[in-house]
Amino acid sequence: MKEKKVKEGKNKLSIEIKFDIIAIISIIIFCISISPVSLQNDTFYTIKIGEHIIQNGIDMKDPFSWHENLPYTYPHWLYDVCTYLIYSLFEMTGIFICTCGLACILGIILYKVNSKLAKNQLVSFLITLGAMYLIAPYIAARAQLVTFILFVLTIYFIEKFLETKNKKYAVGLIIIPILIANLHCAVWPFYFVLYLPYIGEYIISVLADTILYKKFSVKNLKSKINKLSKKQGNESKIEKLQEKLQNIMQLIEKRKVKRIQNKKNVYKINMEKNNNVKMLIAIMLICILTGLLTPLGTTPYTYLIKTMQGNTTQNIGEHLPMTIINHTEILCTIVIFLSILIFTDTKIKLRDLFMLTGLAYLMLYSRRQLTMFVLMGSIILNRLVTDLLEKYDEGGIKEFTDYVVTKIGILITIGTVIVVSTYFIKPKLDNKFINDSSYPVAACDYILENLDVNNIKLYNDYNFGSYLLYRGIPVFIDSRCDLYAPEYNTPTNNPEDGQDIFMDFINTSSINTYYEDTFEKYGMTHIITYKNSKISMLISKREDNKYKKLYEDDKFVIYEINK
Repeated sequence: MKEKKVKEGKNKLSIEIKFDIIAIISIIIFCISISPVSLQNDTFYTIKIGEHIIQNGIDMKDPFSWHENLPYTYPHWLYDVCTYLIYSLFEMTGIFICTCGLACILGIILYKVNSKLAKNQLVSFLITLGAMYLIAPYIAARAQLVTFILFVLTIYFIEKFLETKNKKYAVGLIIIPILIANLHCAVWPFYFVLYLPYIGEYIISVLADTILYKKFSVKNLKSKINKLSKKQGNESKIEKLQEKLQNIMQLIEKRKVKRIQNKKNVYKINMEKNNNVKMLIAIMLICILTGLLTPLGTTPYTYLIKTMQGNTTQNIGEHLPMTIINHTEILCTIVIFLSILIFTDTKIKLRDLFMLTGLAYLMLYSRRQLTMFVLMGSIILNRLVTDLLEKYDEGGIKEFTDYVVTKIGILITIGTVIVVSTYFIKPKLDNKFINDSSYPVAACDYILENLDVNNIKLYNDYNFGSYLLYRGIPVFIDSRCDLYAPEYNTPTNNPEDGQDIFMDFINTSSINTYYEDTFEKYGMTHIITYKNSKISMLISKREDNKYKKLYEDDKFVIYEINK
């Protein structure tokens, strides 16, 4: 009998290992297929900033715009340095391979975290593929790709610490915010948001288990009894107080018993009182100090606050509120959550409910938080689906998992992933690392060959400013929006003393401000813009000689401003 159990255990372990290998290979194939070939705007300034830090250190000054003395916070300096080092060794190919690698690491870690927390490889595999598909538009050579990985690990370390109280998970939780503060300090405060559902559940469970007003009554009665007992002649009063105290204690005990019974028969929401949360709170408080372990000073504490105070979040697409009707996949995901919770008797943990609703709110408030909703939500959905399937079809999961690791199952699984991945790869086969329809490649060649870039003041568009500085051309503005907002570049404590270059660009490009007023304000000498931009169309209709066209192609145009 014992030998049979040992054999069954080994067989189960063998199936789990085989399934892991199949799942990881499939995830790698899929993640590579959804990784972009063409580089994103932010990647260009990331490379140049990394180069600047290597050569000059973190000087907290902007070296790439032609505006004088703009302070810069270098919010992801460590990622910039790493990206530049990869670029210096392997050029754009290295950046692309690194992006694919990080996407694969994210997919593998998400799968392993899901399978370890929910104990179901099959569901974890399918949900991981779905999650990676949903965040595919956000996979790019940007610091956020690294922080996605760190946030998934944060959830895993929190869950395992609460389960085991193992110190290694506490160490991991302390290391992660240090990395985030240096890799992408803009999202450093979000690290602490991930603790809140666990703390909230613990506080509510404590309040539910402890009748506060009775607890205070017990303390008050005990105090009175102690005082009266020190003096003689108070026996009757003490006896009455003791009787009252006993009645309260009995009532508390009855309610505790009833509470325990209710927990066993809970309908939808499971609430767990885990005393390890007290240690988790201590870890979180320690982690608050990790924001100082960076050469950026207090930037991790102030960056997000300043961003929220300014106008940049109201004018950049990824910061705007999400219109859910335009995101069919997310709408379907929400419907799946609601269907499981409404139409089945599957229970959700209170902390998961807090996490899900909180991230849904953040996602609707800012569409870039869609990624956090998907990544963290995949872990919650995995738990719900696993509980549902184990309740109604536990044998079916095992049979399907066993089938996947057979030769036919392997061929079908990996073959299906390859076919689906081909769908994503095909449109990118002819893509270049630098898309010349999005970035003024030939126009920059003209500028470098014909203009003195160190003695011109060039007006340029936001969307390709980073490419200009990558080519060594000083810019009016680029996608480092914080640099051009008064919340960041003010030399005093008064934001009015700073330059609102960002809003000057927004108003000028949308013709809310007369473009010549902006050109005169900043002393512009040249313009590079999209051929179909509003400014270009207005200038092309002028009959005077103030704007001389120097260059034109299918997408971009360059003008010289005659004084």
